[in-house]
Amino acid sequence: MVGENYYDVTSYPVGNPHEDIGVVINGIIADIKNRQRFPDLKDGGKPGAVIYIPPGDYRLVTQVVIDVSYLKIVGSGHGFTSSSIRFNTPANELAHWHEIWPGGSRILVDICPDEAEGEAAGAAFYVKRSGNPRISSVEFADFCIDGLHFIDDGSGQTEAENSYKNGKTGIYVGSANDSFRITGMGLIYLEHGVTVHDADALAIDNNFIAECGNCIELKGMGQASRIANNFVGAGYKGHSIYAENYAGILISSNNVFPRGASSVYFSGVVRSLVTGNRFHSFYPGMLVFAASCCENLVSSNHFLRDREPWAPMQKYDNGLDDLFGLLRIDGSNNSIIANHISETIDTQYIKPPTAKPVVIRVASGTANYIANNHIVATTEASKINDAPNSACFSTQVGALLSTSNLKPLDVTAVLVQDGSELNTVLDSGGDAQVLMDRTLNAFRATPVPRQ
Repeated sequence: MVGENYYDVTSYPVGNPHEDIGVVINGIIADIKNRQRFPDLKDGGKPGAVIYIPPGDYRLVTQVVIDVSYLKIVGSGHGFTSSSIRFNTPANELAHWHEIWPGGSRILVDICPDEAEGEAAGAAFYVKRSGNPRISSVEFADFCIDGLHFIDDGSGQTEAENSYKNGKTGIYVGSANDSFRITGMGLIYLEHGVTVHDADALAIDNNFIAECGNCIELKGMGQASRIANNFVGAGYKGHSIYAENYAGILISSNNVFPRGASSVYFSGVVRSLVTGNRFHSFYPGMLVFAASCCENLVSSNHFLRDREPWAPMQKYDNGLDDLFGLLRIDGSNNSIIANHISETIDTQYIKPPTAKPVVIRVASGTANYIANNHIVATTEASKINDAPNSACFSTQVGALLSTSNLKPLDVTAVLVQDGSELNTVLDSGGDAQVLMDRTLNAFRATPVPRQ
């Protein structure tokens, strides 16, 4: 039986959800607040509500503002499909496609933000409430937020639909919050997918957040949050997973796609765990610890760096060279243990030319522990299909599956910069592959089997 705290956007009497679902959901929230006015009524008082979005297309012109706890907005399908492939496919081929747009319970973000109004202005869903207690238990589940198009970034070098710029955000949480849940969502073609400030016990699980300028951003400060079981992939200008000034983050079992400027970027993050993920990148700087990250564990992940094989995207990169490091550490007492790290790249694409790529770089800090990492560095002549209309899927999968004719690539497995002391590097590279002051740091080379 449907109760008074269950709303269907298609049957709510105010507004037309297909023309502007923002007006409808804001009206529903106003109704919830009007009916649930008492904070303590029979040991309850404000149970919140569920807002249901059936499958279909719903334009959002008016920003949804959420300032009530215990609210769940739920659909019946994340509806994700690649818009990047769609926008880089010739029109004559699109005429034969079965579908060309994302689907499911799909919100089309038609907000036109003004940069002067701040980063929250372009958010489809803006969550913020002052006072005590913190806003709690807001959930987003099983629907699609589609930013529709990117725009010209003014550089003159980037096609508009490949710019990753439009000022739009899917979900923006601007105040301290507790026990939020974002699950089963599809977010696409947004400059920012999910941005959350000051989170406690946040769960971002089982979503498809890709082809966004930045995918998941944890800002301000926070603790005890989880990012798990997601498919994630940012653009070359942004981060797939970003966190600043957080403690106790668990990042696990994610499949992170290759075009982000970074797979994981931590700034001032402490005592957190990155484990059991599959990371793929076309650029250096896959995992970056910046601004004195301390006491973090990176373990049992698979890292792969190779070159972009799909012709329409080959001219873009994140601006870093191969001396930056695939994994770059600024901080102390971090553990980088038992990861598999593969770098496969044709030598003609190494930057700067003739450089030895750096795999793990300790830029600063002390007492980091780097042990039992298996580093596989190889090169082969690239087999890139330069035809502009070559299938993205077959091109990328073909490149991933190609393991024949590989030859060893000379790399620096671990580089500990001068000034970083008391680090321990064990079984993560041969004697000639690890560069550091061995009078100030501990080292044991990976044993080399006899030929």
